[in-house]
Amino acid sequence: MKKPIFTSNAPAAIGPYSQAIQWGDVVFISGQIPLIPTSGELNNNSFSDQASQVIDNLEEICKEAGGGLDNILKLTIYLTDLAKFDAVNEIMSKRFSEPFPARATVEISKLPKGVDIEMDAILSIEV
Repeated sequence: MKKPIFTSNAPAAIGPYSQAIQWGDVVFISGQIPLIPTSGELNNNSFSDQASQVIDNLEEICKEAGGGLDNILKLTIYLTDLAKFDAVNEIMSKRFSEPFPARATVEISKLPKGVDIEMDAILSIEV
């Protein structure tokens, strides 16, 4: 049975979707952009700030589901400029540990609210 996951420590959904859905020991986290949960404002001073905020948001949802960043099996990263690929790798190497999650990085033309990065994730947790 699917169970919605919600935490006020991550941004509320900006449309008709859940922050995350749990099915058994698998959790599917919706795309996260660099919204600051407490204010709803964008953390977009720099690309590094955006990427860090996105990972913070993912981490808070992981915690609410009973896990952490190390429980992420698959991460999808959407960038409006693939030239930021190396910057993403640097930030990920500081926030994630080995074995790193499987990952796809895709360049797209636009993201919600004009941000430069969005990530979604699939994690596995103990039930």
